[in-house]
Amino acid sequence: MIRHSLVSTAIITALSSFSAHAAVVTGQVLDDKNQPISQAEVHVHGKAQTIKTDNNGQFSINIDANSQLHISKDNYVDARIAVNEASPALQVTLIPTSVETVVVYASALHKNSLEMISPVSVLSGDELRNKAKPTLGETLKGLPGVNASYFGPVSSSPIIRGLDGPRVKITQNGLDSSDASRIGPDHATSNDSLAAEQIEVLRGPATLLYGSGAIGGVVNVVDNRIPTDNIEQLTGAVEYSHDTVSNANTYAAKLETGHNNFNFHFDGTKRTGDDYQTPRFNLPEEEHEDHEGHDEEEHETATSVKNTFIDSQTVNFGTSYVGEHLTLGVSYGRIETDYGIPAHSHEHGHEHEHEHEHAHEEGEEEAVYARVEQDRWQGLMSYALHNNWIETINLRLGYTDYRHAEIEDGAIGTIFSNETTEARFNVEHKLGNWHGMAGYHFSESNYDADGEEAFTPASKTTANALFILEEQQFGDVTVELGARLEDYNIDSNVDTSAHDHDHEEHADEHGNELTAYSKSFTNLSASAGAIWQYTPGQSVSLSVSHSERAPLSAELLSNGVHIATGTYELGLGYVIEDGEIHFEPENIKQETSTNIDFGFRRFSGDFGYTVNFFYNDIENFYYQQNTGLIFDEEHGLETAEPGHDDGMAVYQFVSKDAKLYGIEFDAHYQLNANAMVKLFGDSTTAKLADDEGNLPRIPANKLGSELQYTISDWQFSLTGTHYFEQNDITAYETATDGYTLFDAQANYQLTVGPVDTQFYINIDNITDELGFVHSSFIKDQAPLPGRNFRLGVRGYF
Repeated sequence: MIRHSLVSTAIITALSSFSAHAAVVTGQVLDDKNQPISQAEVHVHGKAQTIKTDNNGQFSINIDANSQLHISKDNYVDARIAVNEASPALQVTLIPTSVETVVVYASALHKNSLEMISPVSVLSGDELRNKAKPTLGETLKGLPGVNASYFGPVSSSPIIRGLDGPRVKITQNGLDSSDASRIGPDHATSNDSLAAEQIEVLRGPATLLYGSGAIGGVVNVVDNRIPTDNIEQLTGAVEYSHDTVSNANTYAAKLETGHNNFNFHFDGTKRTGDDYQTPRFNLPEEEHEDHEGHDEEEHETATSVKNTFIDSQTVNFGTSYVGEHLTLGVSYGRIETDYGIPAHSHEHGHEHEHEHEHAHEEGEEEAVYARVEQDRWQGLMSYALHNNWIETINLRLGYTDYRHAEIEDGAIGTIFSNETTEARFNVEHKLGNWHGMAGYHFSESNYDADGEEAFTPASKTTANALFILEEQQFGDVTVELGARLEDYNIDSNVDTSAHDHDHEEHADEHGNELTAYSKSFTNLSASAGAIWQYTPGQSVSLSVSHSERAPLSAELLSNGVHIATGTYELGLGYVIEDGEIHFEPENIKQETSTNIDFGFRRFSGDFGYTVNFFYNDIENFYYQQNTGLIFDEEHGLETAEPGHDDGMAVYQFVSKDAKLYGIEFDAHYQLNANAMVKLFGDSTTAKLADDEGNLPRIPANKLGSELQYTISDWQFSLTGTHYFEQNDITAYETATDGYTLFDAQANYQLTVGPVDTQFYINIDNITDELGFVHSSFIKDQAPLPGRNFRLGVRGYF
């Protein structure tokens, strides 16, 4: 008892000990011309304390021993200053930059976008609002290294450096979005860019904090649904916009207020749109029989993509208590969305009418559309200690109930559901000269599918992980080290004709024979990186990472017709012998990535750039390979023969070694106080090892330029992006022609009473260029939208 009491007392003393040398630090913040900077934020790192400099750039703030001050101001590079109780009055000089600096929440260590070792892009403020589209893929595809899967404009997910699907983790405030977008390209993401404060794209493996699903990168949508700063007065925003290309109307609103450390948040959006218009294009050729019994080719054209409507509404509530040390908060969000799924119906010519009365002519079948419903809860607890070695203790909780129903002929055809529970606990600490974070991450996902398109069986996926991330500064060099150990388990009942006698077998309600299957993996990830600020405003970075990823249930256990892609899909756990499918999930190996990133940055003065080179060597890369077989319900599996197009091509997940490498860059030059020009682009090469060919559906390279001009209350921009021809293809792909898109924006700002108002017009695809997305499963049936005028108004109060 005495021993336990002494241990408990020691722990309590360590966790609750306040510095006996608490002190007040004073200082002044100046620019590079030795002029004071007012309203600069001065923050004690790891604490909930922030003050602003006065008109003379001066500040006074309470600190504990061995603290760090984080000093930031728009259009200046952030400064971090180590201080203690003996520090004299400080004089801090901030270097101006023409690049906006923002804190990257996904970095975990409070780094801004210029301090990150790994490449990162952040969309925020008016830039995000001007580029926001109904999907994340379309919103982000203009960033270097980022493209979109494009299953029509209402179902488009991000592709980062040629990797998509389960290799790109999509999160909201650091927790998984928990939808079904990783299962199939026709499933839209559930994240809404309109309500976001900023969207962060971390390129390269980010598995240390976010799990094995982040082997290609992370897209983190940050909002303020759980306020983490006290709100002193009622603020809000409203927006309305209209898109001519799809007759779409979008409404959005946000309200925030607070009193006595309690804060409240509300936001909501409503979006409706019809099928989108395109330049005239040839529909995929189909063979028809003429009156004399001969085959002839019928060439049809179209100027719109049928069944691409959207009707969506979201609502989110959040509240929090923010004290000097403790922050507690909770939020709830509801999504209800109906959207058309192009190339998913059985006949051409389907029409969509408002209110989802899907009229169809006699003898025609009705188009298929998706109905998505999601309830999402998030919780936050953060405690900032006045302690020399433990800075903050954080806990984030999430629960998501997602349901995706596909409606055919007015009836539910297939239902996909995903119920997810997630918890992330971490302790931010300082050990000697090392500053870092250690924690535990838990996630459990219960996925189910029932209906004609249930090509993946129900499964339960559980992951438990420990992670650590540490950094230390050595002069002008900052070194970062990290590791993650993850236990990953999949449980399912598999419908199969061949069984392992060690598995329990039973039958479902339809009499199908099922095999109880369970598989566990241990994923180890580690990384090391450094950034060298070799001169003020310029740096070079290098990082090396090792990441392991276990297959998703869809990659491992798929066995059935995937109507959206028009294929029959088989997972890694199956083999084909003598025209029959057998379940033999032996020797399933993890996908293992070794990634090297090398980057140069300049962000001071009128000229700046970011250039990143990457090389990703992946062992056991999972991808879908055309087997050369076709499937039809009458004959089962058959060898594909010319002229025989009644069946569906059979694609199977296989694992082979692959290499992906390339470059991405963006540069800017401030011509004068009113004008700036930007240049950006990327190139990705993705091949199988040993010269076995290219990987399928790799995005085309792109090169673009943007001119920004500001005069008085007007802001203008003109962007041109060229997507090159993609002819690095597999045997079962076709090349995709290049195309060039021009977009323009004009914003006018004025103040009407207490409301700051902004009127804007965006013109997308000014020249009405016909463009096909190589990475799309339905590229020939769904080209990019034609010329679009987007007119809108925003108000802030």
